[in-house]
Amino acid sequence: MNTMETMRLDKWLWCARFYKTRSLATEEIGKGRVTVNGQLAKPARDLRCGDTVALRQGPVARTIRVKGLSGARGPAPVAQQLYEETADSIAAREKAAELRRLAPEPAATLQEGRPTKRDRREIDKVNQQGKGWNQRWSASIDE
Repeated sequence: MNTMETMRLDKWLWCARFYKTRSLATEEIGKGRVTVNGQLAKPARDLRCGDTVALRQGPVARTIRVKGLSGARGPAPVAQQLYEETADSIAAREKAAELRRLAPEPAATLQEGRPTKRDRREIDKVNQQGKGWNQRWSASIDE
């Protein structure tokens, strides 16, 4: 870790491995998904040690405190030393993960749409019992 005073926000988010590319970090900042000390920030915002950064990575929201600045993107264990996640953030993230794990299966809630294999068997059974679709709407001449 270099002993730097300040660093661009987008570069720090990339070095700390929150986003895969710097342009992705810039894009997320532009969409308003990253705040520094409770205020919306721009990609070129100067970041200092001790600042609090709130960000979203997909469905995951995190609040972190900047512990260090680094001029280069390094391996993950080194990147994790650049920040410290707040206890509230860790608890909220674990709770959200648990809720996602316990959420109902999306396919079970479908009421309409393409029939499942089971639905298809039910339809075929009804068609074979009495007058099915083919018998009612026959267009043949020999009837």
